[in-house]
Order: sequence, then C-alpha cells, then structure tokens
Amino acid sequence: MSDATRVRATLIGLSAVLMWAALGLFSAGSGKVPPFLLNALCFFLSGSLAVVWLALRGKLRLLRQPLKVWAFGTVGLFGFHFFYFTAIRNAPPVDANLINYTWPLLIVLFSAFLPGEHLRLHHVAGAVFGLFGAVLLISGGEGLSLDGSSSLGYAAAIASSLFWSSYSVISRRLGAVPTEAVAGFCLMTAFLSLVCHLALEETVLPAGFYEWLSVVALGLFPVGLAFFTWDIGVKRGDIQILGAAAYSAPLLSTLLLIAFGYGTFTLTVSFACLAITFGAVIAAKDMIFSRKKA
Repeated sequence: MSDATRVRATLIGLSAVLMWAALGLFSAGSGKVPPFLLNALCFFLSGSLAVVWLALRGKLRLLRQPLKVWAFGTVGLFGFHFFYFTAIRNAPPVDANLINYTWPLLIVLFSAFLPGEHLRLHHVAGAVFGLFGAVLLISGGEGLSLDGSSSLGYAAAIASSLFWSSYSVISRRLGAVPTEAVAGFCLMTAFLSLVCHLALEETVLPAGFYEWLSVVALGLFPVGLAFFTWDIGVKRGDIQILGAAAYSAPLLSTLLLIAFGYGTFTLTVSFACLAITFGAVIAAKDMIFSRKKA
C-alpha cells in the first residue's frame, strides 16, 4: 500500500470522527425517542439506503459474505451499542461515558498486535493526552464517582469499549471484506435493536418535523455514513492516528452543543480542547511532519 493511499484512507476515516461529533446535537434534537428505538430507526435508514445504492450500481453481490463475517460485523456494531445503552441505564451517565471512552486508547494499544504495524511512544502519548482531555470534558473536572451499586453499568461500559476497539482493530485483519458489507451489518443491527426495544422500552416516536429531521440526520451521518468511512480508515489508513484523533469527537460534540445553546463554554472545556488537540498532533506527527521523498 502506497503512502498516498494510506494518508487518503486515514483522512476518510477521520471524517467518521467529525460525523460522530454531531451525535450529541442530533440526539438532543430527536426528543424523547428511547435509545434502542432510535438505534433501530437510524440503522434501518442507513442500511436500507446503502442497499438501494448497491442495487442501483449492480453490486448487491458484495453482501454475499461468509457467516463469520456477518456475525463479526453485526456483533461489533450491535454489541457496542447494546452494552453502551446498558451502561447508561445502570451507572451514572458521566461515569459510563468516561469508561466507554477508553476505546480510542485501546485501539492504539491493540494495534500493536496487527501485522506490519509499529506502536511507538508518541502514539501512546497522544492517546493518553486525548483520554485526559476526554475525562476533563465529560466529567467537568470531577473525575469518576464510582458508585458501588453501579457495578453492572461499569462492567457494561468496559464491555462496550472492548467491543468497539476490538471491532475496529480486527477489521484491519479482514481487509478483503468490502466496505459495502457494512450495509448488511447496519440492517442486522437495526433488527436486533428493534427486538431490544420491544422487550425493554416503551415506544415513543419522534414528535414533529424537527425531531424526525434529527433522526434522519443521525441515520445519514453519525449512525450511517460514519461507519462506512471508519471501515475504510481502519482497514487501509493509520489506525494509531485514528485512535488518538477519535478523542476529538466528544470535544467537537460539546462545542456544537454549546454553539446551539445546549451548554456553556468553560475553562474546563478550554483545557480539554488543548489536551485533545495536543494529543492528536503528537499521535499524527509522522503524517503531519514527514518529509516528502525526493
């Protein structure tokens, strides 16, 4: 793989981080739709549109993948969301989010086991700075409360982090599986999310045009296109840079929420911004500062 291809794939993967930054804003705009139902609606929209796009291009055959590939993709996407929602329901949301957001650091660390990858100190340092910034941002500088009665929620948050980091890293080893197959993973995740909704939640549909518009925006971008671009990034790009840069998602999400009146800019947000930006630059120094070959 050429350096140019690797850089291009990394940039495509980074677009997923930008889209995930809008997750908080669009989720806030979706009203009181329960999480599993919201998941089902969004993944059904993204998966269906992707299948239609494949059909129009005569590429539906790309969905014909071995059972183990379908199982891997579905377990990765659905497993992450299932354990994340379980964590939010059974632990303080701040604590659950902080534990869950160890996944970018785990991606950087787990990448050391991939063929051809070399984990260097600046990759780890960049991810640690990003984690520090995320802790500041999500906790407001107060850290974890670690309520002993929330052990189930904490365990689920750890599981969600392990699921997404493992899914991202193992995807690299399945480089021969086309990104188009993610369409099938989305539809299976939508189905399983609907099952969980019917079993665990009361149905509350979006109310009015703007709430439906937020759901559509979620399905098109953070819970849609982002998973396809992330797949390209982790399979062909610099996975260590992607892991460290992923910490910019909660930062950008916070800034968007502030910009639209859902929060206020504080000194803690400023420090988090500096830490996450500094960490991302350190992790990506090889790509940013590399000299062009003669």
